[in-house]
Amino acid sequence: MANGSNSRAAVAAAWAVHLYTAATAVVALLALQAFIDGDPRKGFLWLWAAVAIDSTDGALARWVRVKERTPRFDGTLLDNLADYLTFVFVPAWVVSLDAVVPSGWGLPLGVGMLLASAYGFSHKDAKTSDHFFRGFPSYWNIVAFYLYTLGMMPTVNGVIVGGLVVLVFAPVGFVYPSRTPTLRGVTLVGGTIWAVAMLVAAWEFDGGPSAVARWSMIFPAYYVGVSVVLDRKRRKAIQSSLSP
Repeated sequence: MANGSNSRAAVAAAWAVHLYTAATAVVALLALQAFIDGDPRKGFLWLWAAVAIDSTDGALARWVRVKERTPRFDGTLLDNLADYLTFVFVPAWVVSLDAVVPSGWGLPLGVGMLLASAYGFSHKDAKTSDHFFRGFPSYWNIVAFYLYTLGMMPTVNGVIVGGLVVLVFAPVGFVYPSRTPTLRGVTLVGGTIWAVAMLVAAWEFDGGPSAVARWSMIFPAYYVGVSVVLDRKRRKAIQSSLSP
C-alpha cells in the first residue's frame, strides 16, 4: 500500500482510515448512552474501544498515506475532534455525576477538565517536534476508569483530577507512546499488555474495586517515570545546545 499510486483503491483506503477515526465519535455516543443508562461497565468497554482505535489509526493513516491521497481533508483535525469527545467530554460528564468525587466537586472538576483540555488540544505546541506531549495529554477516559476501579476515597479522587487539570498547562513533556524513539519498543509492549489488562478489568467491572486494575497501574507508573526522566534529559540537551 505504501508504494501504491493514487488509484481509486488507494484513495478509498485512505477514506476508510478517516472513517475508522471518525467512528471514535460514535463510540463516544455509545459510551455516554451506557453511562446514562446506569451501565458503567458497558461505558468503560466503549471507552476502551476508543483507546484501541486511537492507538492504531495513526499507523494506518501513515501506511496508506492519507495526507497524499486525501490532501483536502484534515485527518489531524478529525482525530482531535474525536479524541476530545472520547478522552475529555464523556469522562468529564462521568466525573460531574459526583459518583467518585465528593459531593459538589463533580461539576467544577468536569468544567476544569473541559476547559483545560480545550486549551491543551488547541495549543500549537501540544506535541513537540521530538514527539512528546506538552503537559498532561488529557487521558481522562483512563483517569475516570481508575477513579471507579481503584476504590480510593472520593477526596483523593477529586484532588487527583484537580492536580491533572493543572498539569495540562504545565510545560512538561509526556511520552508519545507510539512515536517517542527512546524505549519505544518497551513502551509499546508494556502498553499492549496494559491494554489487555484494562480490557479484562472493564469486562469484569462490577462497581467495586478491581485487583486487575490495581495491578495494571504498573504501566501508568512506568509511563510517568519514563516521561519524567526523558523530559529531563531532553531539557538538558536543549540547554546544552543553546549554551555558547
